[in-house]
Amino acid sequence: MSQRRVAVTGLGLVSPYGGDLADFFARLSALESAVAHHTIDDPKRPFAVPLVCCAAFDAAGSIGKPLASMTDRFAQLALGAAFSAWTDAGLPRQPQPGASRDGWGVSWGSAVSAVHYSEKIYRDLWQEGRERMAPLSVLMGMGNAANAHLSIQLGLGGVSMTHSVACASSAISIGEAFRRVRSGEAEVMLCGGSDAPQTYGVMRAWEALRVLAPGDGQTASVACRPFASDRRGLVLGEGAAALVLEDWAHAQARGAAIHAELVGFGTTCDHTHLVKPEVSGQARALRLALADAALAPEAVDYVNAHGTATAEGDPTEMAALREVFGGHAPRLAVSSTKALHGHLLGAAGAIEAVITVLSLRQQTLVATAHLKGRLDPACEGVDHVLETRRGVPVRAALSSSFAFGGSNAVLAFRAVEPSA
Repeated sequence: MSQRRVAVTGLGLVSPYGGDLADFFARLSALESAVAHHTIDDPKRPFAVPLVCCAAFDAAGSIGKPLASMTDRFAQLALGAAFSAWTDAGLPRQPQPGASRDGWGVSWGSAVSAVHYSEKIYRDLWQEGRERMAPLSVLMGMGNAANAHLSIQLGLGGVSMTHSVACASSAISIGEAFRRVRSGEAEVMLCGGSDAPQTYGVMRAWEALRVLAPGDGQTASVACRPFASDRRGLVLGEGAAALVLEDWAHAQARGAAIHAELVGFGTTCDHTHLVKPEVSGQARALRLALADAALAPEAVDYVNAHGTATAEGDPTEMAALREVFGGHAPRLAVSSTKALHGHLLGAAGAIEAVITVLSLRQQTLVATAHLKGRLDPACEGVDHVLETRRGVPVRAALSSSFAFGGSNAVLAFRAVEPSA
C-alpha cells in the first residue's frame, strides 16, 4: 500500500514566552532565558525553585469561562495551544454544513496530567476536612480530559488517543498521529502535548530525585546548562504545543500553507533501567527515524536534542548521535533549547517539534545557551550550536525525546519551498 505524504499545516503553543509564534522564535533566537525564580505557595512550607511559568495565560479569556471552569490547568493549556494551531492551519472551529470530520482525530500527550486538581482534592479531603466532592471531580481529573475536550470542541470524530510516556509523551503522540495520516487512516490529525507540573507535591518529588538545577534570583536564568561541564540539572516548566498534521494532497487542495513535511518517526525502549539511559536504545530510535524517512545520515543538517543538562543524559545522547551519524557527526548541528524554555515534561517533545519546524522554515538554528566555553569533553564530536545561526541551509532535521522508563522517540522533518 502506498504511503501518503504528511504536511504540517498548523502550529500553536502556550509557552513561557506567550503564544505568538514569531515572537516566541525571535526571543529564543536572541537567547532570552525564560527561567525565573519562583515560589510555590503552600500555607505552611513555601518552596522556592528556578521554574519556568507560562506567560500570563488567561484561561477564561483564551478558551472561554465555561471550559476553563471545568478543566485542570494541563487541559486549559492544551486547549489554548490547539486552538491556536487550528487557526494557524486555516481550519474553522466546527465543520462546515454537510462536511464530516468523522475521520479526523486527536493524539495528545501528558506526563503528569491533572496534578493541580489532584492536589486540590487532597487538600479538600484531608487538610480542609470536606466530606463532599465537586460533581465534576472525576471528569476534571481524568488523564484523557485534554483530547476529549479537543475532540468535542473541534468536532473530531476519529481516533482520540492519550499517551503518557514521561518526557516522550508528546513526541510519541505526534509520531502516532503521523502514522495514521501517512497510512490514510486519517486526513487530519491534531497532536501535541501539555503539562503543568508546578504544584507543591510534584516539585517536591522532583527535588527528591535530585535532578533539578539549583538556583536563586541571581542565577536562575542560567541554571540549565545542557552539555556543559558544570551542568547541574534540569529546570521544569509548564506549557503546551500543538501541530496539525494533514494529508499532503488534502492540504494542497484547500490551499493550506505548509510549514514543513513530517517524514519519519522512530521509537524504542532501552528495557534496562527506569532512569539510566542507554546509548543502544537511543541509537536504534535514531536509525529507525532515518530509515522511516528514507534519509541518509548526511542528509540531516540539525538535531534539536533532548538535552536536559543531567549528568547521565547528555553524554549518552551525544554518544548515540556519534554512533549513528559516524563521519557526518562533526558536521551535524546540535542544540538543546531547554536551556531557555525549560523542560516541559510531557509537552517537551511537542514544543521542540514546533521549534524544529520553525528552524526549517526560517533557516535559523537556536543555540544551546550558556554552553560557550563550557563544553563537557564527553559531549564532544558534533557541531554544537554555540551562537544562533541565521540564514543557514537546513534541509532536514530531527527532534529527539528520551524519557524515564527508557522510552525513546525521534521525529524527522524536511523543509519545503515557501510556495509549497
